[in-house]
Amino acid sequence: MSNGIHIQTQGLSKNFGPVVALKDLNLVVRKGSVFGYLGPNGAGKTTTVRILSGLLKPTAGNATVCGYNVHTERNAIKSVTGLLPESPGLYSKLSAVEFLEFIGALNNLSGESLHRRIDSLLGILGLEGRQNDLLESYSSGMKQKVLVASTVLHEPALVFLDEPTSRLDPAASVLVKEIILAMAKETDTTFFICTHMTDFAEDVCEVIGILNQGILTTLGAPNEIIEQMGGRDLEDAYLKIVGGEIDRETLLSWRQ
Repeated sequence: MSNGIHIQTQGLSKNFGPVVALKDLNLVVRKGSVFGYLGPNGAGKTTTVRILSGLLKPTAGNATVCGYNVHTERNAIKSVTGLLPESPGLYSKLSAVEFLEFIGALNNLSGESLHRRIDSLLGILGLEGRQNDLLESYSSGMKQKVLVASTVLHEPALVFLDEPTSRLDPAASVLVKEIILAMAKETDTTFFICTHMTDFAEDVCEVIGILNQGILTTLGAPNEIIEQMGGRDLEDAYLKIVGGEIDRETLLSWRQ
């Protein structure tokens, strides 16, 4: 973890046969920062996260995560990072407490310290009254809260979040936002967040990278990107970059 850098990539690339999912990614993410990764579906965001979290080997290039090499030290990367994928799994026949105890055991946590963390996280997330109910009885938003708790339970140095506010109502989204900001500030936890929610990214992220067709096309602070693109907000700037601006006249042309 040298020089206060948690992620550093050089020419990182991934091909799936003839399909180029990620091409020549050069990126630096500093310790304790909140980095936002935006891009259309299929742009290569999840592929990037899978490589950086030790789940997938790159085709070319190199990267270090918390000082560990993605080619040779993938198990070490997994031990110091947390990952909330876009479509995670839950054991529906366990209660929230039992599920978090299981996640704790996978990370060599047990006893009083583990239960203090579990109680604290469930309290923060407003689940203390339902902690012993089976997860199959939870709403999708409640399940997402438990998954957020499981991702940060072992106090990882770096957390990867893939669409962390999906299935959450606005109040719960704000809560997740506050948890991210508090952990980044108080514990120097680094967050790497893939999201389609430009308003969420604008509020939370210090630096944003925009990926399009496997290529990092834009990198900077939200206000810099907005100013550079002459946008009203980050959503407007993002649409200008990825070519998704809406022509309302064309949209309603069917009525003519």
